[in-house]
Amino acid sequence: MPSIKLDGQDIPFEKGDTIIRAAARQGIEIPHYCWHPGLSVAANCRMCLVEIDPMQNRRQIVLDVLQWDAAKGDYVPGKKPKLEPACQAECIEGMVVKSDTSPHVALARKNVQEFLLLNHPVDCPICDQAGECKLQDYWLSDQKTAKRMRDEVVHKPKAVEFGDTIVYDAERCIVCTRCVRFMEEVAKDPVLDKRERGNLGEIVLAQGRKLEGHYTMMTDHVCPVGALTTKDFRFKARVWFLRKAQTVCPGCATGCNAWLDYDPRTGEVPRLRPRDNEAVNKYWMCDDGILTHRRVNEDRVLHGYLGRGTKRERVNPGQALTAAAKLIKGGNVAIVLSAQHSTEDNFALAQLGRALGVSELYLSRLKDWDGDDILRDNDHNPNVRGAQQAAGDLKLRPLSELSGAKVVLALGGIADVDDETVLALAEAKIVTIASNHGPLTLNADVLLPAASWAETHGTFVNRQALEQEFHAGARPSGESLPGWDIVSRLARTLGQAIGFTRYADVRAAMGPRNTTPNAAPPPADAAPPAPAE
Repeated sequence: MPSIKLDGQDIPFEKGDTIIRAAARQGIEIPHYCWHPGLSVAANCRMCLVEIDPMQNRRQIVLDVLQWDAAKGDYVPGKKPKLEPACQAECIEGMVVKSDTSPHVALARKNVQEFLLLNHPVDCPICDQAGECKLQDYWLSDQKTAKRMRDEVVHKPKAVEFGDTIVYDAERCIVCTRCVRFMEEVAKDPVLDKRERGNLGEIVLAQGRKLEGHYTMMTDHVCPVGALTTKDFRFKARVWFLRKAQTVCPGCATGCNAWLDYDPRTGEVPRLRPRDNEAVNKYWMCDDGILTHRRVNEDRVLHGYLGRGTKRERVNPGQALTAAAKLIKGGNVAIVLSAQHSTEDNFALAQLGRALGVSELYLSRLKDWDGDDILRDNDHNPNVRGAQQAAGDLKLRPLSELSGAKVVLALGGIADVDDETVLALAEAKIVTIASNHGPLTLNADVLLPAASWAETHGTFVNRQALEQEFHAGARPSGESLPGWDIVSRLARTLGQAIGFTRYADVRAAMGPRNTTPNAAPPPADAAPPAPAE
């Protein structure tokens, strides 16, 4: 593979690679604001300037400049090489590039950084970008000087609502145009644009429009500073208090890779954001997927319950397990898997079904929604394929075909249930293992609290038949446990031990798997699920 030399280090590149892309592939960051690997090149921030040595088929331009001579106390004529943006310069075999080792580059970055901060408001304490802001990072690495301008800064509109999800602060904006390019190139809705020039520039909406559609929150995600913020996360948390875990979006069958940001002090999950995976979701997520973080703290099943409606009462987990086992021993049990739960949870329940002698299973799921050709799959469930794999040789039928069962053992509360199925369920005794309330929890006679996908390890199988791992963030809420663990405890109570006491036991029983590219082990700061007793 051809290579360039960057600051003395050999960097391989592919045909068409720019310097910054080749460096990024090797884990080397060249400072930048406007460049993004998923967007076209704008080369307007000038932060990624590098010095390229002359070579046989590429000459170097030298500029005449005036340089300050401290000894003479005056400017004197001098020369310097013309620097080039690394985001735009294509790699050539044998090219020698100076980034961190060039004094000309260091001075240029320092000046660019100072220029960008001339009119920038010093509101870092209340800015949601604080702690992960490129302006802060590059001030520390490339500037480190106090502000010299003493004139009044240029004031621009603040807290402008671009739509139902995004708030814009023009004073913070460095007009990198990432948001403009994203809406035009990825979302296919060129509703944003730049107006004015120089320090009067700002981002504006097309006349009569607002920022809308399924990908508005990605404008916040690509913004390198605090100019665009989501109403969902705005003023909700300080990022330095958050930890992150690798997860998978439960919003649809695409299975977008994501970072789960959680507060270990409270167990709250205030944010979900994209995790790069070229094979699945590239760099993006849809708005509905980002907002699935709300499921972790809203409509949760946190304790065991007995009874329906007004007769429902809270009990300890042991009592709930005993009551569930008593109902199931009555015979004629229908087992319901869930396309919203992990493959491990479904596999454990299918194994219990086999031990109980059932010959077929049922599947609860959400109905299809509005997919698109960008990311969103028509299948509104993250794990239909995983549930099908968990069923194995047992026939898996739609929940709507369930009838005549005396007892229903169901996994998951989130599902779409038609009126006929509601009537069929009303005639049965229902035991539900769920993390969130829904049709299958409202009519449950016994309710067992399961950990959410954000609180335990597990896998989803996406539309590409790729099995993708997600890892626990915060500890399970309330008295909840991983779904497979509850099933295993229920099996032991029934005298039908299925042999699962650890997550590793379930994984081993499931056998070989087709894992996704770019998969990685759980991060060091990811909390493990609660251990089985």
